Amino acid sequence: MNKSSEAVSEAAAHEGMPAPTIRVFLALAPPDDAKEELARALRPAYAAYPRLRWNRIEDWHITLAFLGELPVTTVPPLVPPLAALAERRRPLPLALHGGGHFDERVLWSGIEGDLEGLHRLAADVRGVVREYGVPFVERPLRPHLTLARARRGDHSAVAEAAAGLDTFAGRGWDAGRLHLVGSNAGRGPGPIRYRDIEAWDFGGGSRAQGS
Repeated sequence: MNKSSEAVSEAAAHEGMPAPTIRVFLALAPPDDAKEELARALRPAYAAYPRLRWNRIEDWHITLAFLGELPVTTVPPLVPPLAALAERRRPLPLALHGGGHFDERVLWSGIEGDLEGLHRLAADVRGVVREYGVPFVERPLRPHLTLARARRGDHSAVAEAAAGLDTFAGRGWDAGRLHLVGSNAGRGPGPIRYRDIEAWDFGGGSRAQGS
């Protein structure tokens, strides 16, 4: 088994994932200091709405392409072309800005900066996936960072928490790494967990999970 196959298998087994399949997406992630800045702005919401299902700060990401549940064997062939794509990219200047919600169920922070470049990157990433024959449902890119989800019957908290982020304007950063991520979403009542299968620095370099 090669390095990429081992990384996929380990990510599939993590948090009790069945080994034959893995839920996969491709994403960017803000740097730690940008995430900590937003976390400080969220402290009043954390205190006021403890029943929201808050995502862990280390799991915050900007999804470029959600591939869904895949057989683990379909993932390693994507690694070389995705690495090559990252090699050709330049970092994108982005920032976290404001907040909102989807249907009073999902709380998010918005993204500003080079949104045109972000859409081009997402289109290129999805093109690689299509070229290698991996089926997935394509949805329009709505750049955001998911922060929390409402529990059943408790939707008002999401809208109120989103209003508290209206004036938030985070510092800028350069997004310079593409992440191939596995998750345990929908695999039980516990919190969603994410784990890098592999990640590639733009302009060269690769970091496997756990690095």
